[in-house]
Amino acid sequence: MPRCDFCRKQVEPGTGKMFVTKEGRVYDFCSMKCEKNMLKLHRKPRTTQWTVEYGQIKKGMKK
Repeated sequence: MPRCDFCRKQVEPGTGKMFVTKEGRVYDFCSMKCEKNMLKLHRKPRTTQWTVEYGQIKKGMKK
């Protein structure tokens, strides 16, 4: 199963959306929330509190 390119959650079969750029780069998204945050709002996963990457960075800083 692919992972969402924004939040890093598993994309269940039959759900989600695949976005292909003109250059051929493929993005998989689990929800419209992730798609909008990455493509429209240009947010980074490391600064968005509900993503897995943010949690990993915060956990690493606390040590």
